Amino acid sequence: MWENGEKGKGKRSVSSCGVCLWLLPASLLSTAMGQVPTNPVQRRVQELVRFTQQLQRVHPNVLAKALSRGIVHQDKDLVVINKPYGLPVHGGPGVQLCISDVLPILAKMLRGHKAEPLHLCHRLDKETTGVMVLAWEKEMAHQVQELFRTRQVVKKYWAIAVRVPVPSAGVVDIPIVEKEVQGPQQHYKMTLSPGYRMDNGKMVRARTSRNAHVAVTQYQVLSSTLSSALLELQPITGIKHQLRVHLSFGLDCPILGDHKYSDWNKLAPQKLSVGTLKKLGLKQAKARHIPLHLHARQLVLPALGSRKEELNLVCKPPRYFLCSLRRLDLRMPSQDQSGDDEAGRLRAQ
Repeated sequence: MWENGEKGKGKRSVSSCGVCLWLLPASLLSTAMGQVPTNPVQRRVQELVRFTQQLQRVHPNVLAKALSRGIVHQDKDLVVINKPYGLPVHGGPGVQLCISDVLPILAKMLRGHKAEPLHLCHRLDKETTGVMVLAWEKEMAHQVQELFRTRQVVKKYWAIAVRVPVPSAGVVDIPIVEKEVQGPQQHYKMTLSPGYRMDNGKMVRARTSRNAHVAVTQYQVLSSTLSSALLELQPITGIKHQLRVHLSFGLDCPILGDHKYSDWNKLAPQKLSVGTLKKLGLKQAKARHIPLHLHARQLVLPALGSRKEELNLVCKPPRYFLCSLRRLDLRMPSQDQSGDDEAGRLRAQ
């Protein structure tokens, strides 16, 4: 468990496959290890369970320090971090710690005690990792937000999908709407709102919902096996949960670890094939601990302010993502040298 009284100094955490080590450097981890199971499957499950318990017990100073060590770009206008998994951007009911809470601490670590807090320029879902842009000045944050709003920012994500999309590259252009799911577990989900439907074998125009949003996603298979794929996703629009909905309901290839959108009718752990479970070294009963494998890998910001050229921002995936790639026999593109080096180190473990 996290020990808040040690002012950021934690005990070392040991992980056989890196599932728990991606959030913070090993020197900052603090855990109650207990007895480590000898069975490798049980050991990986224990790591996943422990990881989910630790996340909200991180001391703000410890989290800010970890974010500062993971900075991928910094200049007089912007700070770009590699957002960890499971960490919400904003506060809310049940949220003990979020990124916005530690921005004042992070700013003081970078510029001294008189520094003003950093400002959020956009958001990522709690379960999404990767490139996140912060600004020193509120005016600069507004300018970057406008670039996102007007779709001038190129966004590229990596995702590990359960099953392989056909064709291997294309565009999903289907509106998305939020609907209530009826049943014992009444809840709301984003879903597709297509303009056409099949009626007695004929395609007819469907009644469009006034609440539906235009949603367009470009995708490409980077690597695949018979039962899984590494995808590059480029959202042209920015609708809530767009990538997850388009992959699961549009392409029938849900993202690994997406326990919300793998089944429309219920909220339940993702159902995985026997072969996939075997490769991951897990049983179906423990699938609920698999994190969402969706990573914001790249942002390209156009010239802004005093910067006369575009800014290409790239974050390598977290260790659990790379570990899953290795276990599922998926390969990263050869041009991603830093990622290949990391994957190579994992293969050697």
